[in-house]
Amino acid sequence: MLVKIVMLVVFFAVMIGIGICCRKNATDVNGFVLGGRSVGPWLTAFAYGTSYFSAVVFVGYAGQFGWKYGIAATWAGIGNAILGSLLAWVVLGRRTRVMTQHLDSATMPEFFGKRFDSQALKIAASVIVFIFLVPYTASLYNGLSRLFEMAFPMLDYSVCVIVMAVLTGIYVIAGGYMATAINDFIQGVIMLVGIVAVIAAVLNSQGGFLAALDGLARVSDPVASETPGVFASFFGPDPINLLGVVVLTSLGTWGLPQMVQKFYAIKSEKAIKTGTVVSTVFALIVAGGCYFLGGFGRLFSDKIDIAENGFDSVIPTMLSGLPDVLIAVVIVLVLSASMSTLSSLVLTSSSTLTLDLLKGHVVKDMKEKQQLLIMRVLIVVFIAISAVLAIVQHKSSVTFIAQLMGVSWGALAGAFLAPFLYGLYWKRATKAACWVSFLFSSVFMAANIFWKAGFPALLQSPINAGAFCMIAGLIIVPVVSTFTAKPDKALVDDAFSCYEEKVLVPRSRALGDNK
Repeated sequence: MLVKIVMLVVFFAVMIGIGICCRKNATDVNGFVLGGRSVGPWLTAFAYGTSYFSAVVFVGYAGQFGWKYGIAATWAGIGNAILGSLLAWVVLGRRTRVMTQHLDSATMPEFFGKRFDSQALKIAASVIVFIFLVPYTASLYNGLSRLFEMAFPMLDYSVCVIVMAVLTGIYVIAGGYMATAINDFIQGVIMLVGIVAVIAAVLNSQGGFLAALDGLARVSDPVASETPGVFASFFGPDPINLLGVVVLTSLGTWGLPQMVQKFYAIKSEKAIKTGTVVSTVFALIVAGGCYFLGGFGRLFSDKIDIAENGFDSVIPTMLSGLPDVLIAVVIVLVLSASMSTLSSLVLTSSSTLTLDLLKGHVVKDMKEKQQLLIMRVLIVVFIAISAVLAIVQHKSSVTFIAQLMGVSWGALAGAFLAPFLYGLYWKRATKAACWVSFLFSSVFMAANIFWKAGFPALLQSPINAGAFCMIAGLIIVPVVSTFTAKPDKALVDDAFSCYEEKVLVPRSRALGDNK
């Protein structure tokens, strides 16, 4: 117990210290929200990765999909690395950084407003963010409840939630984006070391990798599949639904405001190249490791009662037999994952609500100091809301909150992914197409909560429904754009002119034409 407490105290002290040291970088809106657009490659890559993976992945998704699909669940982690990180950086990174700076936009809703010349579109996007992103923060605490009950049986879960919320709020309010980025780097290192150590320890407890794989091949579950050894197979018992998991958790990053806005702050061309490699390797180790670990969950089936305790009990049960030092590492690992994602979410939510909804609409002439003050106040409000929701959900039988968390990724990414992607690459994308994409995914995912039974069997799962919305958006935007009025040529030419600006580069980057 002493080891666990000491590690937590040191961890929290470092987080707070960094927040205080970064105060000088958060004296204006650009510095507070984007770190002055001067964040280096390693910090940006780790900020992207740690915002991507939270306790939801480590405890919830890894346990649930590892149990359902066996070792094949690792495909979700591979998809996160290739589609959710590598291709996201390659396709979105540079163009996002260039156009958002040219349009002077600090948030995703502000990008929509300026790119398509529509204040209404900006307001609608900020409302969608508020509805689906703010409640999503409560889910970050869910994975902690099981782990803290295992590691600190005498500590009330509410205390854990409140401490985590307060400490996260302190360093985000004090240091803004730069404090978040530096802390994300430290938390990312903890996550990398922690997941490798935990996997090694769990597999060792089962006699090593080959013995564990052999044991998994002997597991049978007629309800899931009658094929022998299916949980140790390449694609598992249900490849179609596994594909839905891969698409939602990988392609979703392309349309999530807290992820895409990481590209706004990139410092240089070199930062993009380095960040691409670093974030991909990070995702492969962390996400791949989480799902790989969860794939061996059925080896502990004699200790797990899914019917009574749910899938969230899988990972904690697998870890319960580890030495105290490793359990302490796991606690810090999950705290790191949750706090990094929480800080990103509340910073995104507060900046979006302040800059896109309140500024110029509720408060007509909002000075920069007012903007900073309101953003800091809203961070407190959003963190408080998420903490209250998490405690209510933990102490009662309320299930609506959990359902809303499940559809938030699908709603946000489904609404924003296609308009943002086409907005960066295609001049013909129209404002009407954005509206249709926004409405389709928001309504579709909201309906998935209340009228699930009316959906086809495949789409009753929020995972598959979210994946469907993302893919549908990629079709909706070009189709609607083709049949609606063309956007103003001068507006579009001005937006895309940033890509044609001439820049000087060193010989190391381009050979040139001279002999």
